[in-house]
Amino acid sequence: MSINLHFRAVAESEVRNDHTWLAAFMAEAWEDHIAEYAAGITWSMNKGWDAVNDLYAAADALCTDAGEPWTLPIYGGRPVPHSADADPSHPPLMLLEPPGVSQVARFLTTVSFDELWNAVGARFNALGWTSQELLEHHGNLQGFYGRAASAGHAVVKAVWA
Repeated sequence: MSINLHFRAVAESEVRNDHTWLAAFMAEAWEDHIAEYAAGITWSMNKGWDAVNDLYAAADALCTDAGEPWTLPIYGGRPVPHSADADPSHPPLMLLEPPGVSQVARFLTTVSFDELWNAVGARFNALGWTSQELLEHHGNLQGFYGRAASAGHAVVKAVWA
């Protein structure tokens, strides 16, 4: 079974704080994801997002002085609750507002992948992850969040099963 974490950059003024609306918006974005990838406004990960979050958690152990921005790239944002009349099959949704998106972009450009990998790489290798796989995810997140932050966008996240 395929499970994807889908990220979509969007102007904050276009976002409605309504789960049903956001679920429909994200479903349409998912259907159009090839064109949206090409436009640089979406990105997704199949199953590996928890490992990427664990990699970024190593930033805390490295005593970075930037607070806890490592928590934002994958799980950051506020949950958008289902309304009473929402379809229960709609995906879980999170919304990361523009200041958080900018914080993620700064974190991803300043954190050293090599230092993170040196801190936790042995554990990841034992789980079957390679540095190249995680470096690819890191690079994709850097690009996506960098573009979103430059545009002043929010990021909506959905989990598709």
